Amino acid sequence: MNKRCVLVVGGAGFIGSFLCKRLLELGYRVIAYDNLMRGKRSNVSNIANNPNFSLIVSDANDFKILTNTIIDNKIDYIFHLAANSDIQASAEDPQIEFESTSKTTWSILLAMRETGVKHLFFASTSAVYGELINDKPFKEDDCLNPISYYGSAKMASEAYIRAFSYMNGFNSLIFRFPNVIGPNLTHGVFFDFISRLKENPKQLTVLGDGTQCKPYMHVKDLVDAILLLCWDNKGVNTYNVGVETATYVRTIAEMVVSEMNLEGCSIVYGTSNVGWKGDVPKFAYCLDKIHSTGWKASMTSDEAALETIKEALK
Repeated sequence: MNKRCVLVVGGAGFIGSFLCKRLLELGYRVIAYDNLMRGKRSNVSNIANNPNFSLIVSDANDFKILTNTIIDNKIDYIFHLAANSDIQASAEDPQIEFESTSKTTWSILLAMRETGVKHLFFASTSAVYGELINDKPFKEDDCLNPISYYGSAKMASEAYIRAFSYMNGFNSLIFRFPNVIGPNLTHGVFFDFISRLKENPKQLTVLGDGTQCKPYMHVKDLVDAILLLCWDNKGVNTYNVGVETATYVRTIAEMVVSEMNLEGCSIVYGTSNVGWKGDVPKFAYCLDKIHSTGWKASMTSDEAALETIKEALK
């Protein structure tokens, strides 16, 4: 059994809780570190009694608690998933991104520098690229041109990581992934549609005209990719991680209405192909680099979408 100890910052969140469970299954000691702004205790309730797991409720920006946690538990690896993941929320208040996304990265990197931890995984995003130009899929070395506060905070975080890694000999793995879905979602189009239809089963109002089309990736596939590459990574490596297919918002709306058996429900669409300012209406990745490692998503975007809806309605 592997008794290395890892720290999952954002470990009670949607993706973090899945990662914690898989790490425990692989024999690691796992410390979940979460301020519970987006994370929930219920997300880790199924592993709470595992003797190799513990949850520390604190903010990554509390430098003293963070460094003491690393030192006291002899942390070998930090998985950094702490961020504001609700782009609409930060569109209203940009300060959210500074505090929850870029500042947490800075704090974690300083803590690694002080405590000697050399291994980092960072959850970045497709939002760093900005809008698709001429329908050409983004490659890892393309110019970054984010249009949301969220995307810019993630881009700044990547820059911090590159500088700290060079200066301190860190091995940093950066994944840029699209919309990740699965059980325990707390926001996003799936969560919103189901919530609205529970309030009013006769009509679903959609932000935008429904032609927004993005790849949706199941959280299980993402965690598989993280665990495949995290320990063998040397230096700084960046990967687009996602699926080759994509799903229209119209398709998601129709799936939700169908799975909820709301035959008389009408779907009302907006007039713009953008749901809100900062939203990227269409997105496509080049996945050649991650596929060269042997990893490939097990579900298409539509399959992940349908499974997520079914899980949410259980």
